[in-house]
Amino acid sequence: MNTDKTNIALSDIQLDMKKPTLLHHQAGHAIYWLGIAASTVFRCNAYLIIDGDEVILIDPGSRSSFEQVKTRVTQIIAPEKITGMILCHQDPDVAASMVDWLDLCPECMVYTSPRAQVLLPHFGSRHYAWQDIEKEPHLNFKSGCKLRFISAPFLHSPAAFTSYDETSRFLFSGDIWAALMTSWQLTVSDFSHHCMQMNLFHMDYMASNIAARGFVAKIDSLEIDAILPQHGSIITKPDVAAALQYLNTLQCGTDIAYPG
Repeated sequence: MNTDKTNIALSDIQLDMKKPTLLHHQAGHAIYWLGIAASTVFRCNAYLIIDGDEVILIDPGSRSSFEQVKTRVTQIIAPEKITGMILCHQDPDVAASMVDWLDLCPECMVYTSPRAQVLLPHFGSRHYAWQDIEKEPHLNFKSGCKLRFISAPFLHSPAAFTSYDETSRFLFSGDIWAALMTSWQLTVSDFSHHCMQMNLFHMDYMASNIAARGFVAKIDSLEIDAILPQHGSIITKPDVAAALQYLNTLQCGTDIAYPG
């Protein structure tokens, strides 16, 4: 893989579905898209951050997609060199493959919330190191780069959280801004149309407008260059303000189930 690129224009990336896709590279800090190639409305996006000898998987996915994600990691780095996994909540499409990754990398640190940690052992791994992101809401790389964990309660899990990479200014948003898409592309090209695809997910899965607005208030001061959800397409900088407004006005979950 070519890792000499900087200032990558996400909307100009030519996607090769047989390879991982480099999204950012700056001074040894690289970010890749590893998402699955299968044609499915519920496409899952796994991501990888490499910073020196520290290698972090973000929402690695289900067990059914493990071999595919592992193959893409292998094209970048030996998969045994994974040093950490961020699991933004406990759903199997986000976290079930943790058992396979821990078989490969038993010293791998799991970054998650206490509520998710209660449930993660049910996937089959009970002995692993984990960091409570509520007590330690950051991951400091040895290089000085930093990931910030930002809680997003009830979007949709009670202890869901997002990860903000201060170097790239990428926000890894988990299920927030997820979309269900019959015709998938790496980045959003028409945000108005994309809102309809996000509605298909958010109206059923997100708890309420109160939760959505509360999360926006937490991140409103961040400089965000891209939003990278676990389902659907990446939202690039020109549409970030519209994405925040989408959550501010979103009617979902209990707003719909219990009107008035």
